[in-house]
Formats: sequence, structure tokens, C-alpha cells
Amino acid sequence: QVQLVESGGGLVQPGGSLRLSCAASGNIFRINDMGWYRQPPGKERELVARITDSGSTKYADSVKGRFTISRDSAKNTVYLQMNSLKPEDTAIYYCNAFIMPMSSTVHSYWGQGTQVTVSS
Repeated sequence: QVQLVESGGGLVQPGGSLRLSCAASGNIFRINDMGWYRQPPGKERELVARITDSGSTKYADSVKGRFTISRDSAKNTVYLQMNSLKPEDTAIYYCNAFIMPMSSTVHSYWGQGTQVTVSS
């Protein structure tokens, strides 16, 4: 059984910073791409950033230059450093990973989500 557990969300003032973490655990053989998505209130879920197992990254235009995605493969963990936060960054942030469990094929897994609120 594979789990993704997020942490690091909260309330921050505009211009502030937060760092999200997502740790994968369980019966893992290999982790491929990892990423962060978000769902603002009343809107659909959208890509924020993704990182491959070789370290290549992709960002949504709205967060380029402000957010940085990274991963620690030894810890099966992906991070999202969010700087210069804006009220429009307010959303539930979800971790996603393509994971190959032992004796199985690759599946897409999601974390439970963590709330990020940017407000003065």
C-alpha cells in the first residue's frame, strides 16, 4: 500500500512564503514523476509544478519565478517552495506521484491535500 502525506500548508500574508512537503511511503519500488496541483475555491484542479526522476521541471505560467519544486529521492519526498505569495494562490494543494509498487505496474497516487490561504 502506497501513501502520499502532505504538510506545510497554512495562512500567510501576501508577499510571504510557505514550503510544502509530500512524503511517499509504503511498498515502493520506484517513483517516476512527482508534482503539485491546486484547486482554488470554485475552480477546477490545475497543475502547479512537476519534476521528473531526473530533475527536469515544469511550472504553470502563473507561478514561474515565484515557486520552486524539488525532490529528495532518498527520502521519497517532493517539496514546493512558494515565495511572493498572492491571494490568488489560495487553494487546496495536492501532491501527485507516479509510483511503481513492488510487483506491480505504475499508478498515479494523490495526497489528501493541504490548505494554503494567502490573506492579510
